[in-house]
Amino acid sequence: MSLAFRLLLIVGAFAAFYVMIRNIRKSRLQVGDSVFWTLFAILLVLLAVIPEIADFFGHIFGILSTVNLVYLVIITILIYRVFSLTLRISEMDGKLKELARKIALEEADKRNSEKH
Repeated sequence: MSLAFRLLLIVGAFAAFYVMIRNIRKSRLQVGDSVFWTLFAILLVLLAVIPEIADFFGHIFGILSTVNLVYLVIITILIYRVFSLTLRISEMDGKLKELARKIALEEADKRNSEKH
């Protein structure tokens, strides 16, 4: 892994960490979600500081270029994150529909009781 790529990983990790902290302070990111991004940034720093980790796993999985393994790991983790967020959105969408139904029924009952 080239020095430039390693530096890019480190700078990217610290930039992600900075943006995450800033968004937590502005209450736009929940602390629970920040755990994922913190671990992701730590992983990037580890892969940059100790490239032998990527070399080791690259040889195990038969990946010739260490950089390709790093990209594969990053893409896999981000796809997992997108999937888990999709599940959360679907769950919240269901809860929102149920809440809207309850509110509509309560308002209909209130209107009916006011008429009688």
